[in-house]
Amino acid sequence: MDMDNQEIMQKVLKILGPYAKNKEALNNANESTNILKDLEVNSSRLVDIILALEDEFDIEIDDSEADKVQTVGAAIELIKNKVG
Repeated sequence: MDMDNQEIMQKVLKILGPYAKNKEALNNANESTNILKDLEVNSSRLVDIILALEDEFDIEIDDSEADKVQTVGAAIELIKNKVG
């Protein structure tokens, strides 16, 4: 199953949606959008987001990988590497 960046991004943004305080930034998000700074996601919610990504894409993300997911693009790359 080969997903493209756009498809992954839509799913990632859907998962981020409930956690993002800045809805305008969410609506205009791109790969360089910072999850904590731009979307104003509370850092304590990152664990929930990682778990949701694992469920959505049927992958496992370890703590060292999760720490690197600062931007939407980083999330997409990580997921692509695991799914592909």
